Amino acid sequence: MSDLEIRPASAEDIPAIVAMLADDPLGARRESPDDLTPYRSAFDRLASDPNQHLMVAVRGEQVVGTLQLTVIPGLSRRGATRSVIEGVRIHSDERGSGLGTRLIEWAVDESRRQGCQLVQLTSDATRTDAHRFYERLGFEPSHVGFKLPL
Repeated sequence: MSDLEIRPASAEDIPAIVAMLADDPLGARRESPDDLTPYRSAFDRLASDPNQHLMVAVRGEQVVGTLQLTVIPGLSRRGATRSVIEGVRIHSDERGSGLGTRLIEWAVDESRRQGCQLVQLTSDATRTDAHRFYERLGFEPSHVGFKLPL
């Protein structure tokens, strides 16, 4: 994997990121790769927030993976800073190659560098393969999540 670069996403990466977000049964129902307008707006908000890290993994000229790392200062856990990993996606041609592990390792290392005491993530209940993957990397299932669509 020496030809792999993990770097901050640029506006030019948006189509590739959205394509990966849409490339599974859940994403196909909630993403709209044909209209990038809302994604560009969201990218601008992310890019202006120093606690948001939208990253891409690039091999050659192709974006082959992505994730978002959010750093959250807080009062709980004795004023601990935590990070949240979201939107982990690997291009279909790269799944099983170790790229997902590399991206998560980057996120954990960056969380340590940012002074975080905890790294957390959520994964849809139907993504059982992802759950096994995260557990192999040392994450423990610890909470029940809830959502309220607005």
